[in-house]
Amino acid sequence: MPSSPFASLPIDSALPRIKHALAAGSAVLAAPPGSGKTTIVPLALLDEPWLANRKIILLEPRRLAARAAASRMAALLGERLGQRVGYQIRFDRCISPQTRIEVVTEGILTRRLQHDAALADVGLVIFDEFHERSLHADLALALCLDLCQLRDDLRLLVMSATLETEAIARLLGEAPVVVAEGAEHQVGIDYLQRPPRGRIGAITAQGILQALPRQQGDMLAFLPGAGEIRDALHLLAGDPSCRDLLILPLFGDLPQKEQDRALLADPQGRRRIILATSIAETSLTIEGVGCVVDSGWSRRPTFDPGSGLSRLTTVRVSRASARQRAGRAGRLGPGHCLRLWTREEHHSLPAFHPPEIVHADLAPLALELALWGVFDAGELRWLDQPRSGALQQARLLLRALEAIDESGRVTSLGRQMAGLPLHPRLGRMLLIARENGQGALACDLAALLSERDLLPRDHPQASADLGVRLTLLAQWRDKGERAAREGGIDPQRCRRIDQAAGQWRQLLGCPPTGHDPLAVAALLVHAYPECIARRRPGQRGRYQLANGRGVLLDPADPLATNEYLVVPHVDAGSREGKIFLAEGVEIADIREQHRQLLTTEQRVCWDTASARVMAVRQVRVGAIIVEESPLADIDPEAGRAALMEGIARMGSGCLPWDRESRQLQARIHSVRAWQPQAGWPEVSDEALFRDLGWLEPYLNGITRADQLTRINLKGILASMLGWEGQQRLARLAPETFTAPSGSRIRIDYRLDGPPILAVRIQEMFGQSKTPTVCDGQLALVLHLLSPARRPIQVTTDLAGFWRRGYTEVKKELKGRYPKHFWPDDPLVAEATRGGKRRNQPG
Repeated sequence: MPSSPFASLPIDSALPRIKHALAAGSAVLAAPPGSGKTTIVPLALLDEPWLANRKIILLEPRRLAARAAASRMAALLGERLGQRVGYQIRFDRCISPQTRIEVVTEGILTRRLQHDAALADVGLVIFDEFHERSLHADLALALCLDLCQLRDDLRLLVMSATLETEAIARLLGEAPVVVAEGAEHQVGIDYLQRPPRGRIGAITAQGILQALPRQQGDMLAFLPGAGEIRDALHLLAGDPSCRDLLILPLFGDLPQKEQDRALLADPQGRRRIILATSIAETSLTIEGVGCVVDSGWSRRPTFDPGSGLSRLTTVRVSRASARQRAGRAGRLGPGHCLRLWTREEHHSLPAFHPPEIVHADLAPLALELALWGVFDAGELRWLDQPRSGALQQARLLLRALEAIDESGRVTSLGRQMAGLPLHPRLGRMLLIARENGQGALACDLAALLSERDLLPRDHPQASADLGVRLTLLAQWRDKGERAAREGGIDPQRCRRIDQAAGQWRQLLGCPPTGHDPLAVAALLVHAYPECIARRRPGQRGRYQLANGRGVLLDPADPLATNEYLVVPHVDAGSREGKIFLAEGVEIADIREQHRQLLTTEQRVCWDTASARVMAVRQVRVGAIIVEESPLADIDPEAGRAALMEGIARMGSGCLPWDRESRQLQARIHSVRAWQPQAGWPEVSDEALFRDLGWLEPYLNGITRADQLTRINLKGILASMLGWEGQQRLARLAPETFTAPSGSRIRIDYRLDGPPILAVRIQEMFGQSKTPTVCDGQLALVLHLLSPARRPIQVTTDLAGFWRRGYTEVKKELKGRYPKHFWPDDPLVAEATRGGKRRNQPG
């Protein structure tokens, strides 16, 4: 192999250290973009003795980068692709028996590991650009580390430009870290003076036109996706200053020839403007770039719980991504980067994007783990452990999709689903559709659900109906782009959906046959069994999903007339999600074609409207009640449980409290407060309703709220104390007090204060000591009453009242109640219940 390619790249100086590290085991390589690590390192290792003529697998996060890296290495060897260097990406493979270096994307490596767990013909797996931390990369590394437990001759090399190397080195068993220096030149950075407004494509086009006359060399502009690229390209193509320039798009779904045009210098020497997505941040070498224009946006996969799928969402770039993008201008010499945001906005950008495993849908990962034979993710080694709650939710979904059985083992259907480069939901739909002769329809549905919505929200036919989209797609196929534009839909979206559907058809071996409209809902139910929805009675547009969640459909949408829907896409951000995509379904079809989703149960419950226990037979689809009929017989145990639920809902007021039971409750509550260590039961309303087990034995034969009057609450409370407790209570908190007049006066115990003794003042004559309870430890609050039983004094110091307050009270009341006894000295007077006695002075 010629040595010249190595000498001209910075990675050359690190090659001896890389070889030395890998001779002993796995390693980590930290090297900046443009150092040559992607293409030079695999070539340099081909003849290492420890490799023993086995293969090298180079893992790339993107299809374009994989194909470009393989092409570059083959060119360095002076060979055609598919000889010693080949590649395999989704729907494209260029590998021969002579291939020693296979450049693959992440899903391809996972598939290979699942089909050939030993990787016997592989000696080294290289994880390139691992800092991007995709879910597939984390999974593939975990599986390779597990394989290394069986194969001590398998090496792993993790390469990155910005990765925190200490953590990954620990994960690899304290592997050595090789740091390679870069050769980037200084890049000047400019920012906008104020935040931009408008479409991302238009803002980027303006930035390019601003930078063109000031900067030299080819220009690389970063935009989030193909739509924004087309927008910017259209605006630039119409500008006179770009008349002699070559404006080229660069994104993953372009044909290979168009991608190559963007990667290579123009043969005619024209200045180029390359409009690229984030695939141009790393791995790819784009010749001649001296200026970068960065929109500051990227498109990243985000799991949407409402749709059950990961969707691409447009987000601000991280500071790490912005740094990598700017570095693209400094590969050949001093360069320039125009960032289309303000310096203040730059400081608010996230430092890094979180790894996908933190927020992604884990259903694909859970299926791969089941296929690997791992039931506990903790058995594998991860840089970031999968979230246990999300993993459990994912396994519940796989169980509903029949991909795993009750023990968590992968089923035959699950193995087939794992073999498809699709989410398990859509994989199940495609496999079942192929068996039912509906494969082409399922492929169209999978494409419509995976790609951006075909129907703009402001379209005249705007509806959640998937059938409308299928019709528009068919019209585009039949009449072409002009008809699509006239119909108000984007032909590019039609083309992308059609391309994806064609790939699925090719994979399944399904011809592009016609569609049966009646089959759409049935296929969707296979993929979204928990997203069947039923309209709430009398509420147009409001539905309940089988998973229990409430969802909303625009009442003006024609679909709102359907009692049942299947909802594959619903907004997950609000209390009641908004339905974006749906299809009407008949419950009769669900009964016939999806009987496994129906459950029949006898349910005993509390009916709030009638305030009684009800027994019904229910047919359900998840939380949706499809059919309900009353049952005559109620199981006693279930009836008591339902009654207790009803009592808990109605609250304390539904029980037959009277004065006697409330007083007993207050007495017990009081002594518990006075003697907290004495073991008195807790009988406040809050405590009693916290656990209604005390009431359950007394509910036999009661099924209605009006029958609760049969309950003797005083007797129940007394039984909580037992005989001895009742005696102690009588001593510590007596029900009555015997006044000096001989009257037995009831003491008023309170739940929220000390007990009160309300007594007429004449009945307390002759007593100086304030009455007490709790063995004399607590004075009663005396409410001294007039002869007409109106309060005239509240006190806990009776002797003090006789000394200081009685004289004034006597003056006021003696004239009002002349027939009553008002002695000058109440302490020596005889108490009386009524008026004056004959021998008492006036």
